[in-house]
Amino acid sequence: MKKRSNRKNPGIILFIICLFLQGSHITAQEALPDSAVKERIRVIQEMLDKGKRNANIWWYGWLVGYGSATAVQGVVAIVSDNLATRQDMALGALTTLLGMGGQIISPMVPGFAPEKLEAIPEGTQEENIRKLCEAEKWLEESAKREKEGRSWKIHALDGAVNIGCGFIVWFGFKRTWLDGLANVALNTAICEAQIFTQPTRAIKDYNTYCRKYKTGQNLSLQEPKVTWSFSMVPGGIGIRIVF
Repeated sequence: MKKRSNRKNPGIILFIICLFLQGSHITAQEALPDSAVKERIRVIQEMLDKGKRNANIWWYGWLVGYGSATAVQGVVAIVSDNLATRQDMALGALTTLLGMGGQIISPMVPGFAPEKLEAIPEGTQEENIRKLCEAEKWLEESAKREKEGRSWKIHALDGAVNIGCGFIVWFGFKRTWLDGLANVALNTAICEAQIFTQPTRAIKDYNTYCRKYKTGQNLSLQEPKVTWSFSMVPGGIGIRIVF
C-alpha cells in the first residue's frame, strides 16, 4: 500500500496566496467610506481624461503617417523607371507597413480608457466599489502600456528590423555598405522618434495615485530612460545605447 505524501502541492499554495492577496485588496476597498471611494474614482477619471488627448494624437498621428508613407512609396515603386528608386521605395513601403501594423495590434490604452471607465455605472456602495476596482485597473493598464512602448524590447525589435533592411540594401540590392548604413540610420531615426514622442503621463499618474493613497499596488513603473554615447572606434564611430 502506498503511503500518502504529506507534501502540499505548490500550485495550490500559490493559488491560495493569490486569492488571499486579492481578497485583502477588495476588503480594504470595502472598508473605505463611500465618500473616499468616490474621491478616488474622480481622481482616476480626471487623470485618464487629461492623458487621453495626447495619447490619441500620438497613436493616430503615427498610424496615419505610416499609412500615408506606405501608399506614397508603393506608388513611386510602381511608376518609377529607376531600379534603385523602385528598390528603395518598395523596401520603404514594407517597413512603414510594418510600423502601421504595429500601431494597429498595440492600441494606446490611455486613449480609450476614460470612456471605458465613464461607462461603468455607479451609485450604490457596491457599484462604487466595483467601479473603483475597474478604475484602478484601467489606470494600471494605461501605465503598463506606456512603459512597454518605451521598453528595451521595442528598441531591440526596431533595431533588428532596421539592421535587416540595411543588409537587404547592401547584399540583396548589391549596393555599397554606405547605402546600407544610410538606410539603417534613416529607419532608426524614425523609430526612435516614434518611441521618444510616446506620452508617459499615465506612468507618472499611476505612481502619484499609489503614493497618495498608499494602495500598495505600485509596480515601480518608472518612466524608462535611455542614454546615448558616442565614441571613436577603428574605422568609424561607435554608438552605445543604455536602457
